[in-house]
Amino acid sequence: MSTYALTPKRVLRSEWHKLWTLRSTWITLLTACTLTLGIGLLMGATYETGGGDGDVDVVVLTLIGVQFAQIAFAVLGILVTAGEYSTGMIRASMTTVPRRLPVLWSKAAVFGAVTLAITLTTAFVTFPAAQLFFAGTDQEASLGDPGVTRALLGSSAGLTLLGLIALGLGALMRSVPGAIGAFIGGVMILPEVIGMLPYDIAADAARYFPTKALESLMSATAVPGAASPGGALIALTLWAVATLALAGATLKRRDV
Repeated sequence: MSTYALTPKRVLRSEWHKLWTLRSTWITLLTACTLTLGIGLLMGATYETGGGDGDVDVVVLTLIGVQFAQIAFAVLGILVTAGEYSTGMIRASMTTVPRRLPVLWSKAAVFGAVTLAITLTTAFVTFPAAQLFFAGTDQEASLGDPGVTRALLGSSAGLTLLGLIALGLGALMRSVPGAIGAFIGGVMILPEVIGMLPYDIAADAARYFPTKALESLMSATAVPGAASPGGALIALTLWAVATLALAGATLKRRDV
């Protein structure tokens, strides 16, 4: 084999170096982690029993910063793909890997692995840290309580899959502003609009949209009217697979 032969390992390594050498990667990841941890600690420090949040799921309350962090991860996912089109680097990537699809799969694999590791670490640091403040209140809990560990794992898996959906949208739109607009409008706002329609089928469908599925995944207790955690995970996985598959098909057909 030639010393410079193209292999899947080398494509993965190339995408790894691209991701970590971008200043935006560090800024975005730090922002997401800081928001999740900082807001979680703030919620714990200001919480009082009987203040009106006693019926809120403890994991949802602790990880409420995820609502902002998901935007940061989505932007990073979009930058991983659409960002190369804006800089013109995509031409070099596709010239080096003429089959094209290995580039997309490698980007998705590297981004997914990094996001999963970062979100897992953040969740399992934020929860016990916030519990130092929640101790003695009606929101006191531990990792061993029913559903807590599963919800922390679910929040990480959900954020990762949302990021992969954004990455796929970036590859489809080939425009950072366009992909961000599509994510906010199609992934974050559309389910809320559909859920408000006066039809049972609309409410049933809305619960399986990405952001609604994430809400179900990160709740330690059952959410009335929401998908089950298993159903939510399957739905999010299918959304991510479908978006990446469509991006791959488009990548094969269109010129760079």
